[in-house]
Amino acid sequence: MKRYDYLLVGSGLYSGVFAWYAKQRGKTCLVVEKRDHIGGNVYCEDVEGIHVHKYGAHIFHTSNRKVWDFVNGLAEFNRYTNSPVANFKGEMYNMPFNMNTFSKMWGISTPAQAKAKIEEQRAGVTGEPRNLEEQAISLVGRDIYEKLVKGYTEKQWGRDCKDLPAFIIKRLPVRYTYDNNYFNDLYQGIPIGGYNVIIDKLFEGCDIETGVDYLENKEHYDSLADQVVYTGTIDAYFGYVYGKLEYRSLKFETEVLDEENHQGVAVVNYTDRETPYTRIIEHKHFEFGTQPKTVITREYPVTWQEGMEPYYPVNDEKNQALYQKYAQLAANEKKVIFGGRLGEYKYYDMDKVIESAMKKAEEVLA
Repeated sequence: MKRYDYLLVGSGLYSGVFAWYAKQRGKTCLVVEKRDHIGGNVYCEDVEGIHVHKYGAHIFHTSNRKVWDFVNGLAEFNRYTNSPVANFKGEMYNMPFNMNTFSKMWGISTPAQAKAKIEEQRAGVTGEPRNLEEQAISLVGRDIYEKLVKGYTEKQWGRDCKDLPAFIIKRLPVRYTYDNNYFNDLYQGIPIGGYNVIIDKLFEGCDIETGVDYLENKEHYDSLADQVVYTGTIDAYFGYVYGKLEYRSLKFETEVLDEENHQGVAVVNYTDRETPYTRIIEHKHFEFGTQPKTVITREYPVTWQEGMEPYYPVNDEKNQALYQKYAQLAANEKKVIFGGRLGEYKYYDMDKVIESAMKKAEEVLA
C-alpha cells in the first residue's frame, strides 16, 4: 500500500491551504471527498459561461494582509464590492443599514435626523435586551427591525425573534454615512475565473478520490497516512457518542433566465416573512458579466437533518457545551487535526478558515 504523509478528509479551503503548505514542504497528500467534486462550499459550476456559486454567495473579504497576498498569489481578484439590497414587499433598501436606508425609510437627509429617529424608536426597550427582537430594536429602532430584520431572521432560524437569544444579533452594522459597502475589511473581491482557479492550485500535486465516505472506510484510509486532517463534522467522527450537534442547512433553486440582467445586483435579501426564500443571487454580477443569459439562485433556509449538508453551526449555549465535550475527545487524538467550519463547529468566514489552516500548517510542518 502506498503511504502518504497526510490524509485530508474533505476538500474545502481548510484542507486546500493545509495541502498547499504540505506540498511546499515536499509532503505527500491523499484527499478524500464525499461529493463528486473538490472545493467544498466555494465550488463554482460553469453555466452559460457564468461562474455559479453552487453553495451560496461567496464574497472574499479580509483585513489580513498575509491572507490577501496568499490568495492573490493563487488567482487575480476583481474589484467586486458587496452591496446587497433588501426587498420588503417591493420596497428596495440599501444594506448594510446606512444613510441611504434611513433616507428611504424616513425621508430624512442628515445623520442627526437618523440618530434622533432611532433613539426615539428604541425608547420602548428598557434594561438588558431579553431576546433578539429587543436587541435589534435597541440597535436600529422598530421600523427597520419590522421591515428589514424580523422576517429575514425568522426565516433564517425557523423560529420567532422573541424566541431567539439576543446574542445572535449582538451588533448590526449601522452607519451614519452614505456607504453601501457591506464589509469594513481593507480587501475585498472575487477571484477572476471563479473559486475553482484557487482550489485547483491548492490541491495541485495531491492524489484525490471523490465520492468517498471516509467514516465508512475509516480504518482503510487511516492505514494509508501518517496523519489525518479532518474537516467533516466533529460529532460524526466520534460516532455521536454525546449526541448530535445542531446545524442550519440550505436549499438552493437555480434557474437560467433568458434575460441579460434580472435584478441589477448580485444579492437581494427578501425580508418579509411571506416570501419563502431569504435571498436571490444573480451570479453574473460577481464578475461583472455581460453574457446574453443570466443565472439566479433562490436560497431557502431549512432545518438540518442527517444526510443534509450542514452549513451553519447553531452556536447557542446548549450546542457549545456539547461541542466542548467533543473538543476534549479531539484533543486526545494525537494523529488527527480537526479543522474548518465543521471540524471546529464554528461559523468561519473564508479568510478566517485560511488563517486558521495557515497557522496550523506552519505549526505542524515547521
